[in-house]
Amino acid sequence: MTDREHLVERAAPFVFLFLWSGGYVAARLGIVDSTPVTLVAIRFVLAAFLFVLIASLLGARWPRGRQLFWIAVVGLLNQGVYFICAYLAFGQGIGAGTAALINALQPVLTACVALPLLGERVRPWQWLGLVLGLSGVTCVIWNKLALGFGTPLGVAWGFATVLAVTIGTLIQKRFCPVFDLWSGGAVQYLAAASLSVLVAPLAETPAVNLTPTFLGVMAYLVIGNSVIAVSLMNLMIRKGEAARVTSLLYLVPGGAALLAWPILGETFSPLALLGLVTAGTGVWLVMGGGRRLGSARTAG
Repeated sequence: MTDREHLVERAAPFVFLFLWSGGYVAARLGIVDSTPVTLVAIRFVLAAFLFVLIASLLGARWPRGRQLFWIAVVGLLNQGVYFICAYLAFGQGIGAGTAALINALQPVLTACVALPLLGERVRPWQWLGLVLGLSGVTCVIWNKLALGFGTPLGVAWGFATVLAVTIGTLIQKRFCPVFDLWSGGAVQYLAAASLSVLVAPLAETPAVNLTPTFLGVMAYLVIGNSVIAVSLMNLMIRKGEAARVTSLLYLVPGGAALLAWPILGETFSPLALLGLVTAGTGVWLVMGGGRRLGSARTAG
């Protein structure tokens, strides 16, 4: 491994965390100059173009038949429905940190609710993690609504994102667990772009102001999130660091909250901070923290 490759590998987790967390802040900035679903549609059209271009230049193998169908379905759920609902939540005043915290429940719900449907056992500490995760998120949401930040409808849109990506993740695990990053990504973004373009005029009166802020936000969301962050995540997983990726996702709500503080002026009260820590602990337990604690006691 060259020095340059080693540097990229070491920097990947930090760059990924920054880009992924910053996506929530960028979205909140973007809806100032655009209606929410229109912003999603523009993002996906541009991302689809880039992925098709890269896949073509690399000579990637394109999915066919049933695999093509299921990859498109996953794209509709994990990208299209997920981001449409997320941006509608932002439009209802839900903050970047709160949205990231709600979305952090996705692996919790997948592990504790959906996995039994696949015949996989859920451990006691995972059920505890589910309770802690839901309690922490409830605490944050209740506090934010009490302070006048966001609406119940925005919260509902936030939880709709979790439902969509949970179903999409299960479909991917079952029907299309492996596919080429670029060609498969292109199919997903094309499906998501088609959905968002259809939904935008139905959900809102599309409007965009091409300000420097909007153009910067779009460049960040398309290049920073859709291309660079996804590529870094794929790189880490291929290097056998799936556990590191999962651990980084635990940090996204905190990272989004920290970035939203100076950029958007969003703050967390002591009660909301307690909820953030509680929810983070719950996610950690569900995703393997309880198993590691048990192993440590046995070793001791």
